[in-house]
Amino acid sequence: MRLLVSVVDAGEARLAVAGGVDVVDVKNPAEGSLGAPAPAVLAAVRAAVPADRELSAALGDLPALPGTAALAAVGAARSGAASVKLGLTGIATAGEAAAVLRAARVAVEGEADVVAVAYADAARVPTGALAPADLVAAARAAGVRGCLVDTAIKDGSGLFAWLDPDALAALVADAHAAGLEIALAGELRAEELPVVRATGADIAGVRSAACRDGRRTAPIDPARIARLREVCAAVAR
Repeated sequence: MRLLVSVVDAGEARLAVAGGVDVVDVKNPAEGSLGAPAPAVLAAVRAAVPADRELSAALGDLPALPGTAALAAVGAARSGAASVKLGLTGIATAGEAAAVLRAARVAVEGEADVVAVAYADAARVPTGALAPADLVAAARAAGVRGCLVDTAIKDGSGLFAWLDPDALAALVADAHAAGLEIALAGELRAEELPVVRATGADIAGVRSAACRDGRRTAPIDPARIARLREVCAAVAR
């Protein structure tokens, strides 16, 4: 299992790389769980990260507007992202979600991969959001690379407060059966990473766990990242 760490600027990206992170993810937490960074910030992170290190970018929470999704994806890809993550809110069905995802995929074909995002706590999203149960169907129909289950509201109620390990393992199995890569995130703590690894997930995404004292607003800590990566890379017994 690979480790993804979310950063907000080039300085944090350098610290994440120093810790040995597998995937550097750029977002703007001030705009939500998947807040999109400014193009200049994304480009600066790309310049600060080794070319062989995967860089992903959040595109925000996008309603059923395929053109908006396509344009956002192109902007992130041209700014250096190898993969772009789309949150799916204000969307009622897997079909609507697939249309948005497909538009983004077509727009960046050959430049970047598209990752579909559903929230474990979708019931708390005021505008509604794609349910995790519909995530794999939407991603498969759109022909995107993979999917991510995260939490929309960062209030200490993490992933496992909304979906238990068995439900997550079943979701991971469905994604793999569909040929999709799948990541799990949502205020994951260091001690929860072995549980995430046991679900079979391809990637574990963190922010707080990679920061000093486990506080998401504290500085990124390369030593913590190194320890987290060791846990992710360990062979489950």
